[in-house]
Amino acid sequence: MNWAATMPLAATLGIEFDLVTREKVQGRLPVRKEICTAGEIVHGGTIMAFADCLGAIGAYLALPEGASSTTTIESKTNFLGGGPLGSTLIGEATPVKIGKRLSVWQTLIRTDAGAQVALVTQTQMVLWPG
Repeated sequence: MNWAATMPLAATLGIEFDLVTREKVQGRLPVRKEICTAGEIVHGGTIMAFADCLGAIGAYLALPEGASSTTTIESKTNFLGGGPLGSTLIGEATPVKIGKRLSVWQTLIRTDAGAQVALVTQTQMVLWPG
């Protein structure tokens, strides 16, 4: 499946999905000038959006039977380092807890050189029809 096509923001940012399962979502984000802040470093909002896209797809795939969708209700980002222009960010989202009403996902983002950029924890609320 083309996950970036199902999530317009992911496509706009240029996120590429490498692995998409209920247990792990991995993706890449090339750092280009349009998503940077001063000093040719990736913008913090871009990092947060990247993590949210990865975690949201994982939460969607882990929905309980009968649930319709999911939405982010909380997100916390620890910025650990910069993502310089020309690098590629590598993100890996894994579930901390999957429940009937909520799921919690943690995403570690590194540069392609292995430097830590951010650790994001997000809570996804399960949406039920009706």
